[in-house]
Amino acid sequence: MLDLLVKGATVVDGTGAPARRADVAVRQGKVVAVGTVDEPAAKHLNADGLMVAPGFVDIHTHYDAQLFWDPTASPSPLHGVTTVVGGNCGFSLAPAGPEHSDYLARMMARVEGMPIEALEFLDWEWSGFGEWLGRLDGHIGVNAGFLAGHSALRRSVMGPDAVGVPATAAQTAAMADLLRTCCAEGALGFSTSQAHTHNDGDGQPVPSRAAARAELEALCRALSQCPGTTLEIIVPGCINGFSDEEVELLGTLSLLANRPANWNVLGVSAMNPAGCQRQLAASDAAAERGAVVVALTLPHTMKIRLSFEHGAILDALPGWRELFAVSKEQRLARLSDPAERARLDQGARSKEAGILGALANWKNLRIEETFNPANAGYEGRSVSDVAAEVGKEPFDALLDIVVADGLRTGLRPPIPETEADWELRAEVWQDPRTIVGGSDAGAHLDVMCGAIYSTSMLGDGVRKRKLLSWEEAVRQLTELPARLYGLRHRGRIAEGYFADLVLFDPATVGHGPERTRDDLPGGASRLYAEAEGIEHVLVNGTEIVSGGRFTGELPGTVLRSGADTDTVTVPGGKAA
Repeated sequence: MLDLLVKGATVVDGTGAPARRADVAVRQGKVVAVGTVDEPAAKHLNADGLMVAPGFVDIHTHYDAQLFWDPTASPSPLHGVTTVVGGNCGFSLAPAGPEHSDYLARMMARVEGMPIEALEFLDWEWSGFGEWLGRLDGHIGVNAGFLAGHSALRRSVMGPDAVGVPATAAQTAAMADLLRTCCAEGALGFSTSQAHTHNDGDGQPVPSRAAARAELEALCRALSQCPGTTLEIIVPGCINGFSDEEVELLGTLSLLANRPANWNVLGVSAMNPAGCQRQLAASDAAAERGAVVVALTLPHTMKIRLSFEHGAILDALPGWRELFAVSKEQRLARLSDPAERARLDQGARSKEAGILGALANWKNLRIEETFNPANAGYEGRSVSDVAAEVGKEPFDALLDIVVADGLRTGLRPPIPETEADWELRAEVWQDPRTIVGGSDAGAHLDVMCGAIYSTSMLGDGVRKRKLLSWEEAVRQLTELPARLYGLRHRGRIAEGYFADLVLFDPATVGHGPERTRDDLPGGASRLYAEAEGIEHVLVNGTEIVSGGRFTGELPGTVLRSGADTDTVTVPGGKAA
């Protein structure tokens, strides 16, 4: 007797092979047959007219905290995601224990846009990575694995000195030992960030930004000794373009770790195709040395929502970090001061602002949402339009609204999107130097809804524009990320593989608009987008989404290195 029989589906198995009509049989959480199946089953799913694909694998999320108050990892499974990886960008909750909870909570609130009220929901009473993972066993709806973040490692070993202080040889050795312990307890690998956009709750660079090269190299050597692990690296050039030194560093760390290194995130624009290729050249340079460097790239334009309340992205502008390190009352006072306004404007327009300097074209910002009744008439209008109406310079007109709203004004930068952008993206998706991912789901909750990456690719890229086949799109969302991370028996529909399945309607698949929801602990808000055309989602053979709604089932597995992953090495790496 089968547990489940998916009958009459068009099977897109994740390998890129041509789709075929077949049944999919499931027993004890795994696929046991694909073809014509007549065996009796306890449950049937009529999949006529639907495609069935492996569950989508999102290797760049920040669901580390959310899974404790939302075990469904919403809304990602609504968009077909069945496996998530957290602990990215050097930010994990473990192994740091309760004595570091205040610092880490404020850091995560600042750098990843997680409401502090939601982070305070955690009790933080864990003593190591394994104990933290154990709290999730049997209590999650998706499969979830986590990297050990550099900032948490540093804080655990160095305490307050983790910020801005070089590590001693003894401290570096202690961090390497701790990383090995984390991986032995199940961490899927190591993540680090030196990006200038990453600042902590005090407005200071996050701990990992103080790491010298010797520290990074020691941690990667330690990682090479840990089976079933991987490496994620973010350097400043991920945003503004790699320097020669950064290209060399990426390749060297991949070789020392003997693991593929992925970085986040590759922006793709038809206005600058050469810039995209220059970034991807880092992979070519690494390959010449026997290393593997892979860029994560999104299938859609990242439509961010800016706010002077949380400060995400804005705080990376030169001279702006200090503004977001002070209290709300102090910030309101500063933003009302003409001299401070002039200073901020000058920093945003400086050469050092790089690509983020585009935000300083204030007149083009769109006022998405206001909170003071006096500002209600400005919603949906450009700052330029409002400035002309009130007779002020755009930056002054904008800040007047922001101050009147108590900092909560929602702003959208204009991000033009052309068919040429989509065509270039489709080329980049299929480039072996990239992996579709980098959704950041679970983070920047009031800035964007990253969970739409999968349904955007299927709905906008395949259904509407036909830029690639269903088979290739599914392969990009399933097998390729699963193989990069060595996820065992996931990423395909095949006998012996786990029954992580997505059944979707190819005629309607896509996503709805982002809407504000006040459903986080403490009543905090997030941006949330529903999926369209995703009819059924199964994790380990159990249906967690039916008809676009969560079923309440929690069949997810906590993925642990070695037990649930195979070791993926690089050609030039040395055995540990």
